[in-house]
Amino acid sequence: MGHRPQCAGRPTLGGLGGHVNTIVCLKQVVDPELPQWDFAIDPGTKRQVRAGKPLVISTYDENALELALQLKEKAGGKVTALTIGPPAEVKDAVRLALAMGADEAVVVDDGSAPLLLAAEKAAMLAAAIKRIGTFDLVLTGCESADWVERVVAPFLAEALGAACVTFITRAEPADGRLTVRRTSEEGFHVVDVRLPAVLSVTSDEALRPRLPKVKDIMGAMRKPVQTWARTEVAAPAAGAPEVEVREVAIPQRTTKCEFLEGEPAQQVEALVDRLQALKIV
Repeated sequence: MGHRPQCAGRPTLGGLGGHVNTIVCLKQVVDPELPQWDFAIDPGTKRQVRAGKPLVISTYDENALELALQLKEKAGGKVTALTIGPPAEVKDAVRLALAMGADEAVVVDDGSAPLLLAAEKAAMLAAAIKRIGTFDLVLTGCESADWVERVVAPFLAEALGAACVTFITRAEPADGRLTVRRTSEEGFHVVDVRLPAVLSVTSDEALRPRLPKVKDIMGAMRKPVQTWARTEVAAPAAGAPEVEVREVAIPQRTTKCEFLEGEPAQQVEALVDRLQALKIV
């Protein structure tokens, strides 16, 4: 059961009447469906090894893109896909976003720089968004499929001076604002938020990513893709929280098989005693 709090915001930066110009932040990650035996941590960077692994758009980012496309269908406007990474590595994610319906894409080439932590990534995304110019809405996934930090959207909102609502599954545009549904442990909240705003999006049946048709895939090749060097974006270096990752480890799983002796009734009694000792029942 939901309730409807009010959320104050600021005048829309897009200024295009009822249109909603949306920037969707996409992250390309190693496929979460990768078999466990093929998962490895680089001891130097303390990050997941990406070389030679299949890369996909992070799951919740695809939901965010789907929401952006639905808003475009309802209210008009433009959808821009924004991502950070070497162009050769992120090209598949960019083309998929364009094939799904994004109008244009911007790639911030971070070259061979170390993988960014959430605060650094948010600062770079914010700088890129400011360079893109006018926007009404910024969408991110509620978390990435690799680090699951859940903080990029709030960091972005702070940097952009925009309202922020997290864990969104619905959004309806009306009169320079959005009415959004935010999931919570109690159910959901319905929130009115003025634009510009930053929303983080979670999964929902209504946000299942669309599958592009062949003509959409071909058309994506003709859509504009801008590539900016990391130095062109000029993300602020100071002010970001300093975080040191000291260790990342793959959980070790062990199995143990125990046989219970005796007659069936004795085995049942022994099983109950064993489960109680393990605090399972």
